[in-house]
Amino acid sequence: MDFERLLAQLNAQRASQQARFDALDTEGRSILDGAANDNQRNLTDTENERALAIVGERATLRSQLAATDAQIAEVTAERDADAEATRAAQQRTPTGAGAPGYTQPVARTYNERNDRRGVQFALDVARGFLGDSNARSRIETHMAEERDLRGGEFTERAAGTGAFSGIIVPQYLTEGTSLARAGRPLADAMNHHDLPEQGMTVYIPRTTTGTAAGDQANEFDTVAENDYDDTLLTIPIRTAAGSQTLSRQAIERGVGVEDTVMQDLQGALDVNLDSGLINKGTVGLSAVAAANAYTDATPTAVELYPKLLQAPAGVEGALLNAAVGDVVAVMHSRRWYWLQSQLTSTFPLFGQPGVPAQLAGVNDGAAYGRGFRGVLPSGVPVIVDNNIATNLGAGTNEDEIYFVAQSEAHLWEDPSAPKLIRAEQSQAKKLAVDLVLYSYYAFTFVRRPHAQKISGTGLVTPAFV
Repeated sequence: MDFERLLAQLNAQRASQQARFDALDTEGRSILDGAANDNQRNLTDTENERALAIVGERATLRSQLAATDAQIAEVTAERDADAEATRAAQQRTPTGAGAPGYTQPVARTYNERNDRRGVQFALDVARGFLGDSNARSRIETHMAEERDLRGGEFTERAAGTGAFSGIIVPQYLTEGTSLARAGRPLADAMNHHDLPEQGMTVYIPRTTTGTAAGDQANEFDTVAENDYDDTLLTIPIRTAAGSQTLSRQAIERGVGVEDTVMQDLQGALDVNLDSGLINKGTVGLSAVAAANAYTDATPTAVELYPKLLQAPAGVEGALLNAAVGDVVAVMHSRRWYWLQSQLTSTFPLFGQPGVPAQLAGVNDGAAYGRGFRGVLPSGVPVIVDNNIATNLGAGTNEDEIYFVAQSEAHLWEDPSAPKLIRAEQSQAKKLAVDLVLYSYYAFTFVRRPHAQKISGTGLVTPAFV
């Protein structure tokens, strides 16, 4: 369950309730202060009626706030419990079982305490490849732990360790990077599927001709009929890979291994995947999204505002009832902060759930890559993704804002992820061993063409003035 998204929605709901409560409080005080300033002993009938209505609505809102607070507390507790259960699942605890004198290890073979940057893991892969029995033993124990955690499907899909050709990277090494990288915010929000066990192509059905219905004008008239037809959309499976070369001196004598950073290699792989989802020619989000041009020599958020509703309207218009409440916006962090830097004295004509009427959106304060950053005036949640290009347009200084339905943003990845690593002595004359990290993935946004984007000179490098 996406607890962070649920909490973001509840917090936005609470902010809206609190804003309404505060507005009523201000209005009530204004009525009373106005009567006092006019030296009125009693309120007029109209003022009295309104004051009583405010009291009743405040009481209702107070109950709603308490209920929302209780929901937030409940979801927060469940999120924390789920996180603790996940951490516990990644630990091995003594059970008392086993042969006499045998004690199961309390912690995983490779963990954040004993191998924070993955140096020992990388060295064991390389040393095992070179025949170090102790290193091979640790790798084999690690793989056994992965089988226990992941179950039978993992055992079938992951390559064996005999040739050290398919070793799973410990989970904690994939959760951060040593170098600042853009990560995979969009990829984490997509509709995920497992890759098929074989082949380099994914097939997904797509309706090409729908059925028909109509009124029967007279009894016994032939009713409407249209033959349903569909086709298979063919999607290629892509291979993402990166490598790190270690000298045999570093492997065998432990000299200079400080620069071996498994997290950074994983981070590079994540950026390659997420950037491809957005920027890859002909199939990336930028290529397939229908353009909504925003051309402006002196752009402002107020002038951009209509486009922030035109684009999601295009998504819903394309999908009709297939993606109700499912649309998300994806923008670069510079655009997100620029929108928040803008000021206005006008407000939307229609209020939106979770967005106070006097605001043009809500910032949920989530950290980068941790889910939705906030909500646009249309109620559409925002993903901030710095893999979006900022060198677009004639001036090579524009970015784009994308709108896509999560249910129709399909991403296939190997269920054995985190990724596979292998050691190869391709540079024997140089006494070097290559560590190769690779993964397979496939994606599409066009099973039901629907994606929209905002682009143009109005999205040049923002000026914060």
